Amino acid sequence: MNASARCVRARFYGALVICSTLGTTLPATQSFAQSATEQIAAGDRESVARHSVLALDYYERALQLEPRNYDALCKASREAADVGEADANAGQRSSLYARATDYAKRAIAVNPNDAEAHFHLARALGRTALTLGAKERVKYAGEIRTQALRAIELQPRHAGALHVMGVWNAEVMRLSKFERLFAKTFLGGAIFSTASWAEAVRYMQEAVAVEPNRLVHRLDLARVLRDSGRTADARLAYQAAIKSPDMDATDDANRRAAQTELSALR
Repeated sequence: MNASARCVRARFYGALVICSTLGTTLPATQSFAQSATEQIAAGDRESVARHSVLALDYYERALQLEPRNYDALCKASREAADVGEADANAGQRSSLYARATDYAKRAIAVNPNDAEAHFHLARALGRTALTLGAKERVKYAGEIRTQALRAIELQPRHAGALHVMGVWNAEVMRLSKFERLFAKTFLGGAIFSTASWAEAVRYMQEAVAVEPNRLVHRLDLARVLRDSGRTADARLAYQAAIKSPDMDATDDANRRAAQTELSALR
C-alpha cells in the first residue's frame, strides 16, 4: 500500500473513517534499516494516531524482515482489514481483505494457541463475507464461527471475538426463509440451529461488559435488539452508543449511524 494514499483508520468492527493525508511520506528515520521491532513500534504509533495506511506499511516492512513475526502478522491483518473497509474500489477492497486473511492464517500457523490470530481470521473472513450476496456469504459462516469460538475458548473475555459471534448469530437470523434453507443445507442443521436472536443479544452484551466504553459494541447491540423486536431496549442501547467516549476512528461515523438509526425507530 502506497504510504501517500489517504490515511484511513477503522477498528475491527466496521464503519468507515477517512482522514486525508495526501502527500504523506514515511519519515526518513523510519527506514528499512530498522529492526522488525522498531518497525512494529512505528506501526503502533501510526495505529494509535489512526493512520491505518501508514501502520500497515510499517507492519509489512517488519514482515519483510521477519516473515514469521506473530505480532506483526496479527497487526498487519487488523490494519489490512481496516484499510479495506474504507476502500471504495471493490477490487482493492477484496485484495486487502485477502491480505488480512492471509496474515491471520500465517499468524495461526506461528502460534495456534493464541486468541488474537483466530479472532483476526474470523474478522477478515467476516469482512469478506459482508461484501458478498447472501448465498456466497453463507459459505463463509462455518469458518467464521469456528475461528471466533476458538478465540473465545482461548480467551473467554475476548471482546472482539464475542462481538463477531454476536454479529454471526444476527446475520444468520436476518436471512430470508429461502436463504436460511440454503444455509441449513450448506452448513448442516447442527451449526445452523445454534443461531438465535437470544444468542446474538447474549454475545453482544458480553462484548459490552468487557469493553463498556467501546461505541461499536453498543451500536451493534442496539441493532440486534432492534432487529429482534426489542425496540425499547434498542432505543436505550442507541442512546448509550451516542454517549460513548471517543476511542476509535470509527466513532464519529458510528455515532452518526446510531443517531440516524435511533431517529428511524418506530
